[in-house]
Amino acid sequence: MQKALFNIDNKNNMNSKKLAGIGMTSQRTRNRLIQRLRDKGIIEPTVLSVMEKLPRHIFIDEALSHRAYEDVSLPIGMSQTISQPYIVARMTELLVMSGDMKKVLEIGTGCGYQTSVLSGVAEQVFTIERIQPLQKKAIERFDLLQLSNITHRHGDGYLGWETEAPFDAIIVTAAPDQVPQALIDQLAIGGRMVIPVTMPNGDQQLHLLEKTEEGTSSMQIEEVKFVPLLGGVVV
Repeated sequence: MQKALFNIDNKNNMNSKKLAGIGMTSQRTRNRLIQRLRDKGIIEPTVLSVMEKLPRHIFIDEALSHRAYEDVSLPIGMSQTISQPYIVARMTELLVMSGDMKKVLEIGTGCGYQTSVLSGVAEQVFTIERIQPLQKKAIERFDLLQLSNITHRHGDGYLGWETEAPFDAIIVTAAPDQVPQALIDQLAIGGRMVIPVTMPNGDQQLHLLEKTEEGTSSMQIEEVKFVPLLGGVVV
């Protein structure tokens, strides 16, 4: 399993102070968040270890950095959000505990936080973002953290990444009305997908799908709240 490549204690890193944080963005505050995740039932040790080290405050605007380690979603601009840490942990844990994580596709890079968590638990991460300004900022953060196992693309998430398929796991960070068939097609046999789906009544349910030789099976996990999954691209 790929180890997280970021090291906020690296004294040779010019940005080490920014990564380490102070006060409400310090490691102590980060540790309290991890304890809250444990209290909510997150148990996968690799996921907890990666999130404990990852500086969430660099993924949001400085004006909101004091809230970085609250267990809430926060705005990141362009009508998008950084997901609640519990949801990031839950979705990642579901994939890690259910099979291989050699090659993972993420639909919706956003600010890059979920992507960076995935980089610590997967060998290769492929991530697609439809909003180019968000993607550019996310890439800057990957460079800051020295993450070398992430491949990014500006494109329509509904279409997936056919030339890189099949994937062991797919994670979707926005909610469609139904699971896109293209993403199912791009799963390897034995592959899993975690995806929020908007139900006819407007509620959203997190689903864990598994692809087998016979087709796909799906399990509802819990109610969630995500921005809608939209097609097309924004430059």
